[in-house]
Amino acid sequence: MFDYDAERFRALINELTRSNVTEETWQWLSEKFLAPETSAVNSAFAMMPRKTGKLPLNISTELHDELKKIKSGFTLEGWTIDRLGRLCLLLQLDPSDKDKYVKTIENLFLAAEVNELVALYSSLPLFAWAESWKLRCAEGIRSNIGLVLEAIMYNNPYPFIYLDEKAWNQLILKAFFTDKDLNRIAGIDERANAELAATLVDYAHERWAAHRKINPHLWRLTSKFIDENLLNDLKRLFEEGSLRDRQAAALTAYRSDSVSAKKLLNAYPELLKAIENKELNWGSLAPEE
Repeated sequence: MFDYDAERFRALINELTRSNVTEETWQWLSEKFLAPETSAVNSAFAMMPRKTGKLPLNISTELHDELKKIKSGFTLEGWTIDRLGRLCLLLQLDPSDKDKYVKTIENLFLAAEVNELVALYSSLPLFAWAESWKLRCAEGIRSNIGLVLEAIMYNNPYPFIYLDEKAWNQLILKAFFTDKDLNRIAGIDERANAELAATLVDYAHERWAAHRKINPHLWRLTSKFIDENLLNDLKRLFEEGSLRDRQAAALTAYRSDSVSAKKLLNAYPELLKAIENKELNWGSLAPEE
């Protein structure tokens, strides 16, 4: 049912939730744990912010690290207490009846407002029956609500692990179209693929033709698919681009298997040295000019 130690994870989330709310609120939430009716779950889920407040979550580094060990790629970074309370409630649901479990959570998605959607999508990697949520995740990618997209994209291992290539590519393209932080997308480099690379290169050429800027992270997803056309793009970045563009070209060439791309990089020893000394990576590009 679960792809991680759900019992241990749930115990830690219960402990964390209790330490972030009043005793009265914890008592209220504990009573909801014992109410299996769907209506009780729905009502508690909606009422959570009024009971817990919306302050940022208070969590120790040790506990955060322990949670990440249990569920690789998952983090509570940026979470608020009401989102934690909602997760805590969802983790109490009995997954033994798959149809009932999935239907209960699906109904929450269907009735959710923005903050409820954020809680649900960011909790996807923790739900039982992980394969059951692929279509729901793909549906979320079509949202135009920034917070919802970030809940799916940022620090969320579910898309990386479970989405098929088509849905994954849609997620990455949406991230570029909406100026999301690519460094916060789990598995972005591991799931690079030829079709996505070709689409991104076409997108880059369209933006160049329109004299518009290109997110340099676009090139990181092309490094394993360098052909003659891409090689010309890297030359253009090195010769005509900003420092940020040249850094992106250098990182792309460095991580490629292309002898020609590596020859290009050798002409810029200061960039090569910065990469080899671990001073330059995709998280340390120069500010946009």
